[in-house]
Amino acid sequence: MRSFEHDYLLETPLSHGLLQAMRAIGEFRGRQSLYHEQSPEVLETLRRVAMVQSAESSNRIEGITVAPGRIEPLIAKKVKPRDRSEQEVAGYRDVLATIHVNHRKLQLSTELIKNWHRDLYRFTGERGGEWKSKDNAILEVLPDGRQVVRFQPVSALATPEFMAQLVTLFTRALNERKTDPLLLIATFVFDFECIHPFWDGNGRIGRLLTLLLLYQAGYEVGRYISLERIVEESKETYYEALLKSSQGWHEAKHDLRPWWNYFLGMLTAAYKEFEGRVGNLTSARGAKREMVQNAVQRLPDRFRFGDLQRACPGVSYPTLKRALADLQRQKKVRCLGKGRDAEWERIGSANR
Repeated sequence: MRSFEHDYLLETPLSHGLLQAMRAIGEFRGRQSLYHEQSPEVLETLRRVAMVQSAESSNRIEGITVAPGRIEPLIAKKVKPRDRSEQEVAGYRDVLATIHVNHRKLQLSTELIKNWHRDLYRFTGERGGEWKSKDNAILEVLPDGRQVVRFQPVSALATPEFMAQLVTLFTRALNERKTDPLLLIATFVFDFECIHPFWDGNGRIGRLLTLLLLYQAGYEVGRYISLERIVEESKETYYEALLKSSQGWHEAKHDLRPWWNYFLGMLTAAYKEFEGRVGNLTSARGAKREMVQNAVQRLPDRFRFGDLQRACPGVSYPTLKRALADLQRQKKVRCLGKGRDAEWERIGSANR
């Protein structure tokens, strides 16, 4: 909670680079709804891939690995976990699915966080869902095999109070709109990692909290692009940013900017990948016509050409005309008049 005490984070100066990153991410967020309308099949494919990658990468960061041939059926619940690694991946899968489905209903609290930790270990037989009972440390293994302490988290005795205060202060700052929600979310996750409230599983819970809080702030890219995979691919930078920003945290003399830069960079990379993938897939032959056909199914039974244009931003006039002509030949729609303002009707709609 150190970053939120006495509005510490508000005293951190912002660089032009950080401001530009926040503005760019805001623009990405503004374009999300366009892709939801245009590419439902593409998005469903990306969603399934992201689920697998997220559960696999977040666990693999912690050294928990599953055989490639097992990961997809495990995520799809087509097989039961058969060893400790698979049990932990299955637990992560279930919490991840809960966030994707119920993020609007979930309310951040210490109980929610502990329940997630319990569910993370529900298949292992190990009891989760309790704050650490003894002090822990974040260690680094040197090339010669020696271990050194990278950071000393909050003591076990102080953890309950620190976690309660962290949730309270974050929620208050969010409600009071003291600064951009992206910076508040990044700071919350950072302070959570500095407290390190569990004996094990802190990194995975922190990444799940990232996904939930971004969802609730309107940033939905984590549904389609695995944020955990991007973290894994930049793991060295991830740990370096945490280390730099954590120096002096206990005394409230730390610098949040290395972590903020990393967090916003990770999110920017996710959005760029998302737009690149959707753009590439929707430009494939036939994909835009399929997009038009899906839009027709979502429109009212009777619609005009202008309604279809608004439902398919980015699709050219000739492509829309060809797609409608295809549907007309297939006897799926019929034109009820002449000219551009003529009404169209889905065949069979009048009989329903």
